[in-house]
Amino acid sequence: MIKKFLAVLLVFAVFGCGQKKSDSGAEPEVSRKRAIPNAVYGDAVVVSMLGDATGLIYNITSDSASHDVADKIYNGLVRYDKNMNIVGDLADSWEIVDDGKGIIFHLNQDVRWHDGKPFTAEDVEFTYKFMIDDKTPTSYDADFRLVSKFEIIDKYTVKVSYNEPFAPALISWGMPMLPKHLLQGQDVKKSPLLRRPVGTGPYKFLEWKAGDSITLVANDDYFLGRPYLDRYIFRIIPDTATTFLELLNGSIDIMGLSPLQWSKQTDSNPRFTSQYNKHMYLASSYDYVGYNQKKPMFQDKRVRQALAYATPKQDIIKGLQFGLGVEATGPYKPGTVWYNPNVKKYDYNIETAKKLLAQAGYKDTNGDGIVEKEGKPLKFELITNQGNTVRTSICEVLQKSWEKIGVKVDIRVLEWATFINEYINKQKFDAVVLGWNILNDPDLYDVWYSGNCGGQKLNFICYQNKELDEQLIAGRKEFDPQKRKEYYFKAQEILAEDQPYTFLMVPNALVAVSKRFNEVRPAPAGIGYNQEDWWVEKDKQKYSFQK
Repeated sequence: MIKKFLAVLLVFAVFGCGQKKSDSGAEPEVSRKRAIPNAVYGDAVVVSMLGDATGLIYNITSDSASHDVADKIYNGLVRYDKNMNIVGDLADSWEIVDDGKGIIFHLNQDVRWHDGKPFTAEDVEFTYKFMIDDKTPTSYDADFRLVSKFEIIDKYTVKVSYNEPFAPALISWGMPMLPKHLLQGQDVKKSPLLRRPVGTGPYKFLEWKAGDSITLVANDDYFLGRPYLDRYIFRIIPDTATTFLELLNGSIDIMGLSPLQWSKQTDSNPRFTSQYNKHMYLASSYDYVGYNQKKPMFQDKRVRQALAYATPKQDIIKGLQFGLGVEATGPYKPGTVWYNPNVKKYDYNIETAKKLLAQAGYKDTNGDGIVEKEGKPLKFELITNQGNTVRTSICEVLQKSWEKIGVKVDIRVLEWATFINEYINKQKFDAVVLGWNILNDPDLYDVWYSGNCGGQKLNFICYQNKELDEQLIAGRKEFDPQKRKEYYFKAQEILAEDQPYTFLMVPNALVAVSKRFNEVRPAPAGIGYNQEDWWVEKDKQKYSFQK
């Protein structure tokens, strides 16, 4: 759902020295300033999205559809390469100064906005001020509010200072830069850039047909070199079954397959095998049930623990995922350095769940099968987004399983934009089945800090815990990976005990990609990190466009 630029171990290494760094000392995976042998221009890539974008200014949107499109339009000062190292993007290089409390960025002097205006230090300053403006409706302001001073040294050099060391500082500047000349003095909520964005990235905006498609065109003046593919087309297809039919017809080029499609509908289907390759890896995401802490029924952790005990995670993984995933116990990917394997577990146990509800004062006094407390039955609405059949099925499994402990659940499935704008952002829900991306940096501040409750903040369930807040703040200030690990291990223990989420599973990423594309090279960063380098041989190209 929601993406955010964060990192850690490399940040520690960079802040640990005072010398100049160019691309963090590492060569990017492929420099697009160098031509790829035999590559030719032309054709397009067509991808699908379950829901339409809500807006195309990355910094003020939080849904995956908007971010997927905006990722192709904008650049930050830094980015991740294929191996998740921090490298330069709009910044050619940087220096860490003032005992780790300052960063001097040296900007690429050959970058132009899509309207031809030069990108300069003034745009970086504008973006910083935009992010900390109380009038800006953003979920991503916290990191920028820690900047104690912003200085323009010259047209292509800026310095940012902090009062104390801040571990995610460097990668926080991966936030997309915004054009000062088009946004200054404007009400961003009414800006034409929401529908017709102007960035510095590899693709420029061409057309948005609401509810149907968004089309981008290759940026001939991209500072790293024009993408080989002429266009990048996003089609809005509200469900995975229809998307799969479009895939078999050759109408889309990339699709995240459902477990059923991956396991039963691909390898034996010549229409699929003749056109597509499959790629599988443990996703950097997890699915969860989130409980709105403003609702009285969820303010007792014993209720949340009871629901966790009554959640058949293994049945969900085996039955809905065909075994293609692992149980989630917290917000980190199992097997990674930040994952705490020793937190409290909630193995499926209906009797334990019933006892916890009884301890919380819930009993079925009238024999209708629903437990109640002070005359109020324990019933609520569970919502999720349209088009994700796995999440809808999870809701149905939970509805049946929770019924066994006397909990009545109604399910509502909502169109994506309505789901985000009218329910999630406004906290107009009881409980939700949703997913988060798992970050490379362990920082959980935006999602879990008590102060990030309400509005369009990411702690939309409004979970508030002072002990957790202390761990999150301390973790952001610590550069020693081992010491930092202690804070986030403790944070996971708190979340496991309190269960503001029932963490469900970390699924496998199941991706189909058209065989006609060259340079498709899966890496730790995923499958699409180098799409500007993808190209198609002339005799295999499907689409042509008039200049």
